[in-house]
Amino acid sequence: MEGLFEVVVFLAVATLGAALARKLGLLAPIVLVVAGLVLSFVPGFPHVRLEPELVLVGILPPLLYVAALETSVPAFRHNLRPILLLAVGLVLFTAVAVGLVLHLLLPAVPFAACLALGAVVAPPDAVAATAVARRIGLPRRVVTILEGESLLNDATALVLFRVAVLAAVGSAVGVAEVTREVLVSAGGGVLIGALGALVFGFVHKRISDPLLDNALSLIIPFAVVFTAEEIHASGVVAVVVTGLALGHKLPRLLSAASRLQVGAVWRLVRFLLEGLVFLLVGLQLPDVLQDLDEPAARVVGLTAAVLGVVIVARFVWLFPVTYLTRLVPRLRRGEAKLAKPAKYPAVVGWAGMRGVVTLAAALALPLTLADGAPYPRALFIWLAFAVIVVTLVGQGATLPAVARRLKLPPDDAVQDALSAAGVQQLASRAARERLDELADTAPKPVVNRLRRAVDDRTNMAWERLGSAERETPSQAYGRLRQEMIDAEREVFRVARDSGRIPEEVLVRAYRDLDLEESLLKQEGGE
Repeated sequence: MEGLFEVVVFLAVATLGAALARKLGLLAPIVLVVAGLVLSFVPGFPHVRLEPELVLVGILPPLLYVAALETSVPAFRHNLRPILLLAVGLVLFTAVAVGLVLHLLLPAVPFAACLALGAVVAPPDAVAATAVARRIGLPRRVVTILEGESLLNDATALVLFRVAVLAAVGSAVGVAEVTREVLVSAGGGVLIGALGALVFGFVHKRISDPLLDNALSLIIPFAVVFTAEEIHASGVVAVVVTGLALGHKLPRLLSAASRLQVGAVWRLVRFLLEGLVFLLVGLQLPDVLQDLDEPAARVVGLTAAVLGVVIVARFVWLFPVTYLTRLVPRLRRGEAKLAKPAKYPAVVGWAGMRGVVTLAAALALPLTLADGAPYPRALFIWLAFAVIVVTLVGQGATLPAVARRLKLPPDDAVQDALSAAGVQQLASRAARERLDELADTAPKPVVNRLRRAVDDRTNMAWERLGSAERETPSQAYGRLRQEMIDAEREVFRVARDSGRIPEEVLVRAYRDLDLEESLLKQEGGE
């Protein structure tokens, strides 16, 4: 009962923190981390020690799954080269750089242990990257690259972490062992992910009940992760592969009602889990400090060194890799948009916030090393925690200002509207042709009404190309129809209160009106 009470308290605080962030125009992850830091020292406030398994198996899979579901596979594939350069190349580069610097400053600590910490702090956080990038309105391609990086970099870091830990505790690690670890972890993850997509896609296709689709969708990430863990494959890779594959096929797998409900449920789950994650990170401060007995000057110096390497390594890797691709004719065309001008790699470089995976991996560091080698585990956990807080609060809070300062050109709204209008015109033509084939099966007034509806959708798409400063006919329609819906709702409510209609009639009427209002808001761009 006590554990349930703590969960409710944490969710309540996370919700209030997110609401406060929106009210103040701040980023929710930053507000919640700071709130957690403050509340961690409040006497009597519930406390929970974050276990690595809880994060890697309980929290991360659903967050990665919903992010993969919403990722455009064509856009992901088109940007695969820069995504892999960040998710694989940059993670390895950062981990080695941190490991070398830390080993130079702590020569008594084996390099394998230092490399393990490098793997811990190397990957930017999937949740933070998505939340911050979308919130501040970065260009679509930058968001795609950051999201793609955050989907894959955890797998790279965790594989390297396993190898480094094995070496640190005295296991023989050679080329054969590393190759086997990569093949089993990454290859097995891809295999399990593809199998999960086939199996659950098959099941989704044969379900017609939205509630069952919702339940299955919530089960999928955990089923995939548990299966991958059974064969020691990467659960992260498996979940991402399943999410990408199912998300790409979702329009053909789920009914319209199921898609609406699944989307709404996952928005709520993501909102609660993201808030919970960042709050819990802040609440870990007392535990992190508890076993830290190093001299303050040494702690400050090492913290500054690791932070500097983590931040600088991203730019040191990003700029050369971005611009060197332009020297290769085969790669030039695909990379030109990001490589030019320099403001794009600059903003991507500053978007390197670390998060809960870093802390979970740090807490999974071994208690002792081989042959009793000196090993300041508590110091390493502190360094990981400091990297999370400084990058998330520091870089996350300043990223909007950096983006504004760099004046990144926004996506071309006119071109988007023009493309949408062109496709809508083709879709309307297909709809009219299909209606003409079936016109004899329905009364003529019904057919005429459907023809007008098709024309209205086509006109609405072209209206978006008009001036944003004047109200379009569709916007005027939406405004007036909203007032009419409100009036209809009030009549039904009064009728229910006076006993003229039962509650069931009110519920059905409100449901129809709510659906229409939701459609009005979507068409109005809200």
